[in-house]
Amino acid sequence: MREAWIIDAVRSPRGRGKAGVGSLSEIHPQRCMAQVLNGLKDRVGFDPADIEDVVAGCGSGSGDHAHDIARMSVLDAGWPITTTGVTLHRFCGSGQQAVTFAAMGVMSGHQEAVIGGGVEFMSRYSPIHANGFHANNEHLAGLHPQVPQGISADLIATIEGFSRNDVDAYAVESQTRAAKSIAEGRFNNALVPMYHLSGELALDRDEHPRPGTTLESLRDLKPSFAAMGAAHVDGYPKPFDDMAKDKYPEIDGVIHVHHAGNSSGVVDGASAVLVTSPDYAKAHGLKPRARIRMTATAGTEPLIMLTAPGPAAQRALDKAGMTKNDIDLWEINEAFASVVLKFMKDIGVSHDVVNIDGGAIALGHPIGATGGMLIGTAVDQLEREDKETALIAMCTGGGMGTATIIERI
Repeated sequence: MREAWIIDAVRSPRGRGKAGVGSLSEIHPQRCMAQVLNGLKDRVGFDPADIEDVVAGCGSGSGDHAHDIARMSVLDAGWPITTTGVTLHRFCGSGQQAVTFAAMGVMSGHQEAVIGGGVEFMSRYSPIHANGFHANNEHLAGLHPQVPQGISADLIATIEGFSRNDVDAYAVESQTRAAKSIAEGRFNNALVPMYHLSGELALDRDEHPRPGTTLESLRDLKPSFAAMGAAHVDGYPKPFDDMAKDKYPEIDGVIHVHHAGNSSGVVDGASAVLVTSPDYAKAHGLKPRARIRMTATAGTEPLIMLTAPGPAAQRALDKAGMTKNDIDLWEINEAFASVVLKFMKDIGVSHDVVNIDGGAIALGHPIGATGGMLIGTAVDQLEREDKETALIAMCTGGGMGTATIIERI
């Protein structure tokens, strides 16, 4: 089997995901992805006609994200009509899965040069309906009751014994690390500035971080999901907290500890990672930055939902013939603080080597774009820290996890 080389990875800045407030919210998601694709092209110098597919993750798929946003973004970028695009949905892991599919195409010998990444503008989300993950399928709801992710995050904290102070302390550290990384320009290498159609600069830096966040500043924030957990929502047989207790009778009730300050930020953005075969890279004078060593997915119980990053990471390690001690750096998506705390507890890794530049609590989580962003961040980290290997893992809706092991070249 051939290797899959990461030639380069770029992303947009993350803009606040609120219509009329976020600096990217007036740019169409297709236009944002198109600018990221062209930013990657300009940096690497490849011919877009050589790209056999653009695989984009997107967690929405409706409204302005509809109709195969990958292909539409390729066309918006002005690339040849011969360059195709396909959009996939694995909830929050969509962008990481897109890079995995790009790698699979290259490693199998079916393709030579593929771009994986994704796009999500949370400022353009349609109102969330109460049909939930089961989408009004009563049979599925009976087999696998599912609740909103915030309830799942609080359920993890309840079962694992993570206190409000624990999750807040983690969030403060995420903000502190992100602020330091921004001040030192650690993200600058990957950023593609975004422009309005007029040519005016829209955003050239991440917009969501809140430097100076402290435990004291988070203390007065009320838990975001307590009222939701107690409410009786149409389409569900009972309140979400009761559904969680039915599934996990060992708890007395869900202890709500998550809020906006220790959960991933709502943002807009896009990412792109160029994956090629060694033969293509050598023939075109492209210098690789990393190779994709192994990928994996895993599934866990879908009501608690967010516990699969650990099993996915362990599966990737096992398939690669590696152990946790073979990994130098870890990027674990900060969907909620409890997700990363559980991952570190289960795998047995120190926060010293996990999310060293901060994460989505500070920077934001543009759903379909995040996986490509995390892979690019890990590549940058390996080079900056002079390390060899990194593992990237994410939780997703429906009780799944995605994992990628990369190795610096």
